[in-house]
Amino acid sequence: MPSDTLWEIAKAEVEKREISENGGDGAEVCEKSVFFIGSKNGGKTTIILRCLDRDEPPKPTLALEYTYGRRAKGHNTPKDIAHFWELGGGTSLLDLISIPITNESLRTFSLVLVLDLSKPNDLWPTMESLLQVTKAHVDKLIMKLGKTSTKAASEMRQKMWSNMQKDHPDRELIDPFPIPLVIIGSKYDIFQDFDSEKRKIICKTLRFVSHYYGASLMFASKSEALLLKIRGVINQLAFGIDKSKSISVDQNKPLFIPAGLDSLSQIGSPPLSENEIGKLHAQTPMELWKKVYEKVFPPKSANTSKETRDPARDPQYAESEVDEMRAQKDQELEQYKKNTSKSWKQIEFDT
Repeated sequence: MPSDTLWEIAKAEVEKREISENGGDGAEVCEKSVFFIGSKNGGKTTIILRCLDRDEPPKPTLALEYTYGRRAKGHNTPKDIAHFWELGGGTSLLDLISIPITNESLRTFSLVLVLDLSKPNDLWPTMESLLQVTKAHVDKLIMKLGKTSTKAASEMRQKMWSNMQKDHPDRELIDPFPIPLVIIGSKYDIFQDFDSEKRKIICKTLRFVSHYYGASLMFASKSEALLLKIRGVINQLAFGIDKSKSISVDQNKPLFIPAGLDSLSQIGSPPLSENEIGKLHAQTPMELWKKVYEKVFPPKSANTSKETRDPARDPQYAESEVDEMRAQKDQELEQYKKNTSKSWKQIEFDT
């Protein structure tokens, strides 16, 4: 019996087609992976479809989804392959983060965090949960890699600093994310109508977090110009296309800041008075920015922000016939449990 997994079979089929399309010359095909995580209904699927030039309406992402794209380096050259993963459900399916990020894909893996700017109260909890879980998993893999190949692990650690110039004044003050990271603030068309002070706090906070992690930061909307910029950045992660050298730090315009081009001096201190900051008792700069941000945009309580962990109960996946049958079976199960409980009580009484 064949022991190959469905993934291994699909990968082998793609490689077979690539060799066939390129005249069987066996030229090397470069493969990279890009993992999209972020706010629920934040626009991750829309960005992926735009990057792949697919003109189709986005559908709700159920759990973890996969697609791929191909791009030729030049005439009569093999097409590079980009694997696109997307995690649905916001922060409700954190356990699935470890599935696409493996020892085999780690060194060619990039992360795209999409945050919904129109929901600022959910922004920090979503960002913090997803980045913490992803970082912990990647750090674990790098440590494991170091036990079998110290050279490979060392190269990964050096790569973390590749976007930061050696003479950058903030080198000793930041902690780069272990894999390339891009943070996208979506729904800028709604965000731009926010009060200017609120926009200022959100922009400065995201600039600090992005700079601290050595990440790129950019805002997106339905604007074709912004989507083209985002597409260029994603293509750079997926196919190694040249990076954009443009930059925009004006909070009254969509932010576009490639990794390593910002600085703490330009970002400035958190937008609170020194007296107020002193009362927050933060242990680290990241904790200070968190406290300042949540002072203005307090996270929703656990009850109101709790997302549906069971996709079968999520209203966006409703199917009347299936749901009616499910409800009937749930009732039958509850009745069975009650009858079983009564039976056991009767046995104990008779004894």
